[in-house]
Amino acid sequence: MPTVGLRSLMGTRDTKVGTFLFEFATPGIGQILKAAGADFAVLDMEHTGFGFDTVRQVVRYCQAAALPLVVRVPSQQRHHVSRALDTGADGVMVPIVSSVEQAKAVLDAAKYWPDGTRGVALGLAHERFAIRSEPLPPRFAEQNARTAVILQIEDPRGAASADAIAALPGVDMLWLGHNDLSVALGKPGAFDDADFVAAEQATIAAARRHGKSVGRLAIDAHQGAAFAAMGYDFVSIAGDVWLLQQAFAAGLATVKGR
Repeated sequence: MPTVGLRSLMGTRDTKVGTFLFEFATPGIGQILKAAGADFAVLDMEHTGFGFDTVRQVVRYCQAAALPLVVRVPSQQRHHVSRALDTGADGVMVPIVSSVEQAKAVLDAAKYWPDGTRGVALGLAHERFAIRSEPLPPRFAEQNARTAVILQIEDPRGAASADAIAALPGVDMLWLGHNDLSVALGKPGAFDDADFVAAEQATIAAARRHGKSVGRLAIDAHQGAAFAAMGYDFVSIAGDVWLLQQAFAAGLATVKGR
């Protein structure tokens, strides 16, 4: 039932490029991004105030465009993880995962039996409302196979545990939360600091070692290209707000001759 094979993209070396949706939860957003060539989008609940009614709508918009949608949930709480997946999202991105224990709890909430204890409610959005009569186990297996789990490394504990977290079956990607990691290191915005670089390299290496993907948000396309060269295979070119601002500012400067 996936929109497209998002999980089939995980762990491959090809660069996948998308963006974050922080503001524009509009009917055309999926088709706009798909027409531009995006490989995925991330709808952000952590910093936007978006609720699940908005998530449900944007999932439908992106399904109509055959664009894979990941929902960044606001916390590791079980109901945030499972409800995002029940809307039909192709995957969840979960913030500040600092230990194997936390990662296992996320997987438990995201996966059906026998891989987890996700609450059962079938025939709804994540199954495209299909009327089905198959036994439960194959339907569980189908959903487990389509559900991508992305865990954010955002503090020194997470970076130190990155190898063990990436080794867990069911973890598909590590996503570096660069701003929070720098703050947790006590050096906000110091992305060239030796401690930050070491944590970043450890995260990339852990993902690669275990055949998992690794992602990061870039401020623009030039930085995104640099991240791809560093080994990130999922790159977000900024977010919707900043892309519009950057494009308009560049156009304004051209028209006014600045």
